[in-house]
Amino acid sequence: MNLLLTGITIADPNSQFNQKKCDVRVEQGKITAVSVATPGGGRLESKGGEEVFDGTGSVLSPGFFDLNCSAGDPGFETREDIRTVMAAAGAGGFTGLAVLPDTKPVIHSKAEVEYVINKAKGGLVDVYPVGALSRDLEGKELAELFDMKRAGAVAFSEAGRAIADDGFMSRALQYAQGFGGLLMVYPENNSIAGKSQVNESSTSVLLGMKGIPALAEEMHISRDIFLAAYHDAPVHVSTVSTAGSVALIRKAKKDGIKISCDVAAHHLVFTEELLNDFDSNYKVKPPLRAKSDVKALLAGLKDGTVDAVVSQHRPHEIEFKDVEFEIAAYGIIALQTVLPLLIRAGLDAGQIAEKLSLNPRRLLGLAVPVIGEGADANFTVYNPAAEWVFSAENNYSKSANSPLLNKTLTGKVQLVYNNKQLQSYG
Repeated sequence: MNLLLTGITIADPNSQFNQKKCDVRVEQGKITAVSVATPGGGRLESKGGEEVFDGTGSVLSPGFFDLNCSAGDPGFETREDIRTVMAAAGAGGFTGLAVLPDTKPVIHSKAEVEYVINKAKGGLVDVYPVGALSRDLEGKELAELFDMKRAGAVAFSEAGRAIADDGFMSRALQYAQGFGGLLMVYPENNSIAGKSQVNESSTSVLLGMKGIPALAEEMHISRDIFLAAYHDAPVHVSTVSTAGSVALIRKAKKDGIKISCDVAAHHLVFTEELLNDFDSNYKVKPPLRAKSDVKALLAGLKDGTVDAVVSQHRPHEIEFKDVEFEIAAYGIIALQTVLPLLIRAGLDAGQIAEKLSLNPRRLLGLAVPVIGEGADANFTVYNPAAEWVFSAENNYSKSANSPLLNKTLTGKVQLVYNNKQLQSYG
């Protein structure tokens, strides 16, 4: 599909055209011409047989990439499958996904890795399996890490499960280091968090529910920092949520420890007060925290402590969410709402490109797309000021567990181009 974008603003820190208004031509999957649009000229003339898009007011960014997404396929296709998660990702501006191993069977061997890769082959969105660290996600026996890496796994994770056994974590780091494997860990000390479901604060007291203290997350991160330093091995901490976590990781980075982290988009906007009505669609893990934590997370994004933003997409069938808060499942569908949340949080186009397009791929050692002549076309076009309603009609996921359904959002994905395929979203 050939395409001409006119008068569009490029947001790509790696591009010589960053922050410039340009005309961009795409032919047969390649960016063949980029011209800075000026009042006196510099415009590209339309050729026959190409689609023309007026990019006035819109942003052209390298395609978004999500580090933390549950697809449910194989085994839980009633809540999501590979094709529907790819569709939801495209509508959210993502051209790449790292899908977690919390499936049935668990992605813990070469066979499951190849299943995911083959099922996603040829689509608009590139899908990369994340292998399980342990067999069946039980935290006892190391899974076939090296074989999965060779088959195409880009990292290893226990999905939303914390690794409680210090010795197991140490051995996993040491083994993965031998072949360049990256561990993506969820931070929670289970013995402290227990079965609590909300942030420990005055809000949890008001709700009459046991709270998960920030200490549970921060103690776990402290352990992983020590182990990363001991083995001189990289650790990626998924979905940090507290001010203390940001401070710990900031200091570790200054000390030269190989640690990185990400934050879920909803933790940059939502706070624990939203739970006052016991809406189970706000039930996530880690739990929504205080306004002071949100402020610290945003500061961490801006100073480079927090490397990336993720969707933490967790689809669920209605019977797991439309129930009492205490028995509801954790998580929301989030691929289509990451961009509006980042805009609401105050991130500019350059920050969105860095945290949602470039850094996620760098962390996994993947090629980073660039907006420039001769480059493969892998990009997202969005209007940061456009309003739209997230509804059942435009929800591409099989599930509907989102507090943002039927809400007016600001920031709309308009086009996605990848793998010589163009998809428009009105």
